[in-house]
Amino acid sequence: MKLKAQPINCSLKRSSGDDSSTDAMIATISEAFRRLDVTIAPTLRISDYDVLPGVTSNEGEGDAWPSLRNQILSADILIFGTPIWLGQASSIAKRVLERMDAFLDESDDQGRMPSYSKVAVTAIVGNEDGAHATSAQLFQALNDVGWTIPAVGACYWVGEAMGSVDFRDLPHPPDKVAKTAKMLAANATHLAGLLKQRPYPG
Repeated sequence: MKLKAQPINCSLKRSSGDDSSTDAMIATISEAFRRLDVTIAPTLRISDYDVLPGVTSNEGEGDAWPSLRNQILSADILIFGTPIWLGQASSIAKRVLERMDAFLDESDDQGRMPSYSKVAVTAIVGNEDGAHATSAQLFQALNDVGWTIPAVGACYWVGEAMGSVDFRDLPHPPDKVAKTAKMLAANATHLAGLLKQRPYPG
């Protein structure tokens, strides 16, 4: 049974041809998924699109969210990537979560939101502490809007406080990060496979 993962990058920077540290973390996790025969969709860099503020699935003319929403929900696994700014997930990550709030009003006859029986994991990078707080914020919000979080659902790296080294500057992922990415992918793939075969009853 083939599974698909959809990465999203909530970096504040638009695409410029250079990968961000969030891209590098997503790549580390994606490679672990590929080894488990999970198809990885192209990363959606949210800042490249005009995602309007709001809490519905379509905020009207010019809103890029409806198309992004469809791509995200077409996958079995969401890889939610964000950098840490001021000790928190990026403002773009928060906008994505706000738009997913619409799922609460989009349940089917069994009370299941569009994200039910789908798995979400996080990819977090930053140069200061805050990875645990950021994953806690993301996991609570994602769970509220119907996503399922696997064991070891977060893979992160934070550099030295006040330092200048980014994750993308490292010659290769540290052993602990690589090990966590492998465990995250294995657990998420296992869980997504079970849920695809036997969705939540609602």
